[in-house]
Amino acid sequence: MSTFDDRERAFENKYAHDEEMQFKAVARRNKRLGLWAAELLGKTGDAAEAYAMEVIRTDFEEAGHENVFRKVVSDLSGRASEDEVRAKMETLLTEAKRQLVEEG
Repeated sequence: MSTFDDRERAFENKYAHDEEMQFKAVARRNKRLGLWAAELLGKTGDAAEAYAMEVIRTDFEEAGHENVFRKVVSDLSGRASEDEVRAKMETLLTEAKRQLVEEG
């Protein structure tokens, strides 16, 4: 096996790892976003968990994160502004990434 092949395999492995970490971070962010929104909606316990799972599933409906944003903004209907939801999404994604790095 050549050095080039080794480098290519290492690059592919790193890319796959980075994509997996991004997927996990976004899923974690979406769950925490769902729990945050559920609290604003007055949901607790199983109802809050079920709502968080709805938010996670929404992310699989189309590419990008706008569908998650639209769902949460629509569901909150005035309990939080669009800017607040976007800021929360950004904050939670940063926290999720940090947590995953710390977990190893």
